[in-house]
Amino acid sequence: MLVCHNPGEMKLLRLKPGHGEILLAEGDVEVPEEEQELIEAFRRELDAGMWAAVPTQSRDGRREAELVKSFDQVPRDADRVIFFPRAAGGASGQQGPTRPARPHGPTR
Repeated sequence: MLVCHNPGEMKLLRLKPGHGEILLAEGDVEVPEEEQELIEAFRRELDAGMWAAVPTQSRDGRREAELVKSFDQVPRDADRVIFFPRAAGGASGQQGPTRPARPHGPTR
C-alpha cells in the first residue's frame, strides 16, 4: 500500500525538449499561502502561451492527460500539472492575413 507523505502536495512542471521536466513551483493546496503561489505560477504559464495538463490513469492502466484552462479545473488531489508549448503552425486566433494581399497579375 502506497502512503503519500503529504497528500496536498502539488508540483507544477514544464516540459522542456532535451531537458525533461523543469520544476516551476510546488506547494500544498491545503495551505492558503502555498495554494496562492501555485495559482500565480499556473497563471504565468498560461499567460506565456503554454498549455496545461493533469496526468491521469484510466481503469485499464493507460496513462492519459486532461487539458485544463484554469487552476480551478485541476483536481485537488492531483500531484502534478504539466505545462508544454502549443504546437507551432497551428491556428493563432488571427482571422486572415495581417496585411493586404498583393494583386496577382501585371501591375502598372
